[in-house]
Amino acid sequence: MKVIICGAGQVGWQIARHLSGENNDVTVVDNNPELVRRATETLDVQGIAGFASYPDILERAGARDADMIIAATYSDEVNMVTCQVAHSVFAIPRKIARLRAQSYLTAIYSDLYRRDHMPIDVVISPEREVADAAMQRLSAPAAFDVQTFLDGRAQLLGIIIDDDCPVVNTPLRQLTDLFSTLRAIVVGIRRDGRLFAPDPNDQIFPGDSCYICVVDEDVPRTLEVFGKTTRTQERVIIVGGGNVGLAVAESLEKRRSIRAKVIEKDRATAERAADALERTIVLNGDGLDKALLAEAGVRRADAILCVTDDDKTNMLAAVRAKASGCEMAIALINDATLVPLMATLGIDAHINPRQTTVSSILRHIRHGRVRGVYSIGDAEAEVIEAEVLSTSPIAGRPIRDIDFPEGVLIGAIQQGGKVIKPDGKLKIEAGDVILIFALTNDVPEVERLLQVSIDYF
Repeated sequence: MKVIICGAGQVGWQIARHLSGENNDVTVVDNNPELVRRATETLDVQGIAGFASYPDILERAGARDADMIIAATYSDEVNMVTCQVAHSVFAIPRKIARLRAQSYLTAIYSDLYRRDHMPIDVVISPEREVADAAMQRLSAPAAFDVQTFLDGRAQLLGIIIDDDCPVVNTPLRQLTDLFSTLRAIVVGIRRDGRLFAPDPNDQIFPGDSCYICVVDEDVPRTLEVFGKTTRTQERVIIVGGGNVGLAVAESLEKRRSIRAKVIEKDRATAERAADALERTIVLNGDGLDKALLAEAGVRRADAILCVTDDDKTNMLAAVRAKASGCEMAIALINDATLVPLMATLGIDAHINPRQTTVSSILRHIRHGRVRGVYSIGDAEAEVIEAEVLSTSPIAGRPIRDIDFPEGVLIGAIQQGGKVIKPDGKLKIEAGDVILIFALTNDVPEVERLLQVSIDYF
């Protein structure tokens, strides 16, 4: 597949890294020569320095025979014009654009993106993706990572194993014997900085970060089995009232049992948030101000969500809130190098906008009948939700007879309207929807097992 990626920032670079590692023909375009040079020196990609919306630049990038263009520059307008040029001049079949401004995303203007208007096939909103991720983190406060699959009927939970975990030092195969009705599978373990797909004889040790696929109804019991307590979120403080904070507050207002307060430093932004929200109290001030946090009730808060546009402010506000007695702190972190500090500082979970955006884009470029993709860590693994096609090599075969790579595990299967825990005897049928954990190097083989040429996109 020939792909042009416009924008060589963090999101563009990560997408280029994924696709070039899978032997796609990738060209990166950016008006910053330094970013282009970084991409060409660190990745197996071609690079063009110039404005992505210029037809001559796109032609130099190979737009005449490109299969897809991904517009992920920092400018919404450049991304939109780039897709228009890609369609009108070069007839590129697939066009994906990242748009930030909420005005472009309002549902009443959705006709704007029709092929005879502004021909964008997929619109990605980082702010909305981050807001959704924040809501998922709040839904399972005992987990450091949460993602929903299979129409909300299964979850991927990231859990850190503590010393008092009841199943510590227990081989994974014994978990099935001990908890025969528990529909949960450990699909990934991070130990000493290395992520791997465990085999049935592997044990869980204190300090491990485990990724577990769980049927939704079994989440509370799974958390209990792994030594985590389930807490009810009733009082939430949001530091940052911009697009992300406002979207989270609006979602929380739909849950009548939750009371939220927003702290926003910029007066105009605070007033805009106050006008948009009905039941949420908006405080104008610095989220690092100890007195203001006390006024917001941080000591009694169940969670604080720090989502300003400054990583260090988010981290410090989260630390101050925890020191003041807040049960749970979640911070928005753009700089991946700061993530290892989270545990040391006592921050319970973080949200990486780049990771959420990359996952959203990958969902639309994976081969086969892929319905969802979630990128784990620094592009170390993916969790892929896909429908099994009748011509797929795995259709009609028991799981134990399928030659999956070592870095691949099936976490759940939706079959006949039910979500079930897979075992070796279970036969995968056409029409089933499967949830697969795959280390990055094994993703191409997973795609081969899932795809068929007529369903390439």
